[in-house]
Amino acid sequence: MTTQQPNTEAPTIYDAVFTLNAAWEITSFNKGAEKITGLIGKDVLGKNCHEVFSNNKSLAGLCEIQKPLASGHSVNDFRLTITLKDSSEKIFALVNAIPIPGDDDKLSGVVITLRPVTSPCMIYPLVLNSIADGVFTIDQDLKITSFNHAAEMITGWKQKEVLNLSCNDLFQAAICTESCLIDGVKNEVSITNHSLFVKGKNGKPIPCAITKTPLIDPENKIIGGVVTFRDQTRSIQHDLVLESVADGVFTVDRNWKITSFNRAAEKITGWSRENAIGQSCSEVFHSSICGDTCAIAQSLYSGLPVANRSINIKTAEGQRLPISISAAPLLDHEGNIIGGVETFRDLSEISTLRKQLSKRYTFGEIISKSPAMRRIFDIMPEIAQSESNVLILGESGTGKELIARATHNSSNRRKGPFVTVNCGALPENLLESELFGYKAGAFTDAKKDRLGRFAAAEKGTLFLDEIGDIPAALQVKLLRVLQNKVYEPLGSSIPVTADVRILAATNRHLHLLVEEGTFREDLFYRLNVVKIMLPPLRERMEDIPMLCEHFIKKFSAQQGKDIIGLSDAALSILMRHDFPGNIRELENIIEYAFILCHGGFIQPEHLPEAFAPRGKSSKNVDEGRHSQSLEEIEKQAILTSLERNQWKKLATCRELGISKDTLRRKIQRYELGNILDDTELE
Repeated sequence: MTTQQPNTEAPTIYDAVFTLNAAWEITSFNKGAEKITGLIGKDVLGKNCHEVFSNNKSLAGLCEIQKPLASGHSVNDFRLTITLKDSSEKIFALVNAIPIPGDDDKLSGVVITLRPVTSPCMIYPLVLNSIADGVFTIDQDLKITSFNHAAEMITGWKQKEVLNLSCNDLFQAAICTESCLIDGVKNEVSITNHSLFVKGKNGKPIPCAITKTPLIDPENKIIGGVVTFRDQTRSIQHDLVLESVADGVFTVDRNWKITSFNRAAEKITGWSRENAIGQSCSEVFHSSICGDTCAIAQSLYSGLPVANRSINIKTAEGQRLPISISAAPLLDHEGNIIGGVETFRDLSEISTLRKQLSKRYTFGEIISKSPAMRRIFDIMPEIAQSESNVLILGESGTGKELIARATHNSSNRRKGPFVTVNCGALPENLLESELFGYKAGAFTDAKKDRLGRFAAAEKGTLFLDEIGDIPAALQVKLLRVLQNKVYEPLGSSIPVTADVRILAATNRHLHLLVEEGTFREDLFYRLNVVKIMLPPLRERMEDIPMLCEHFIKKFSAQQGKDIIGLSDAALSILMRHDFPGNIRELENIIEYAFILCHGGFIQPEHLPEAFAPRGKSSKNVDEGRHSQSLEEIEKQAILTSLERNQWKKLATCRELGISKDTLRRKIQRYELGNILDDTELE
């Protein structure tokens, strides 16, 4: 192989052309091929192209085009970088290859050409068209001299349409003419990421960030400028969306520094965007979960979102504010976690409303709208905090155990155990050992000591249900515990101290049992320190819709059924029932309806047979229901709700889940104003 000497002058390079046969052997090799590759034709003729090119770093890329050629496909503008023989100079070449089919359509040979691309005017378009940003060049007269593919995509103009046009005439930006940024091409002034609007081919303005640099020739003379611009439409739309969201939104980087802060976040927290950005999120929010339980930290560490967590933060004025937050990792285009994003919602109004509702309508897990129950709820916190014995009276199924459990959970003993004993369910001999325990050998099968319920409830609460059924012999022992706080296990003579609060309940009239002599009077007065009388459900019928909703949610969660609620017809039937079994009976009715109802609203035919309409089959009921129009159903629902809430609008709105204005429009639409005083407002 002959070694070529380096040329001190700019070389004249011709297109390289060489051919291969079906065995990939080189059959011709022109002067241009010798010039570009540094190989001699006579040395490579007859040799396999892999043998010639694979060991040469510059030419090894030619081996990659064999696969498409073998499949009968041409290769167009394959890019190759070649280092000239005995020189450090590199040239760029575009490789094109055409397969030559034989008579039997099998490959008979290949023609390969290498075209050198050494001129900047030839290589620049290749580079510029690979850039995602729009790029165009201008001369000193601000005439466009090049326009890449991205510029065409952003503006809608084609290169051939804009060449030699003034950029001012083309884009008509807001700062064209006297304030033109790129008119400084005569000076070595660079502009970076300046935001402005340019006009596209369709006449619509396009928000862009532009960067301009002077274009300098080899003699260091300014001959024009290069302008790059990026379409910011999505970015601006994204910002507008964030600024329109009612929830607060902010982002942090991996160092917990705030990088964005929307308008709602400013309004909720009192922090301005300028003061918040760059600060650590803990310095801005002073959250109740800052540190190990930080929602964003947990989200970043797990890679999963954290949703709907209620916390407290401190506003810029130092006030504590309840909010609901959700956090998620912030990912870049390649899926790498670069920070976190958190949304938060002001819960102050909801929190205040909940406190009001909690004070007036609930105690523990008990819900009611009844005035009688509200009076009980008002005194229950004080009763719970005392150590006095409590006697809970009421019919079966009124929720006596719920009251007892709520009392325990609100007391100073809430960290201790809550133990329940049904005094009417056990015979006398078992009840004594169940309450007080026994020692080994106390009776035939007592092989080892066993603790009783008093011991199990130590430092907690013992709930004695059906206390009216306790045998007379045990009443004496129970009285001793209440008076002296001691008891003796069965088979033992050693007193045991009892640090237990007693709550008792019965559906019987204890004062009558005292008169009959079946219940000790002194025990009655020991138990009756504080008395709570629960009204039966028939005396608090306004609670039925609320209780039905509660039980429907409960059974929907347990059984996975999509049951929305009670139909008006079914609710009307239940509202006419006197419920001798009280709340327990209502719960059983809803549970029965869940067996027959597969979804939607519970209808009359889904209720137990005792509630089925007389003289009507299920089919007739169903036909009657569907014969009503939606307007008639809605009118009846509103009227029923108004009647149920004593014509109080706000109560009706809360029950129906609609606004006061919506209710007013419905009343006017269905002409209910003649039976409702339209000026009555709560």
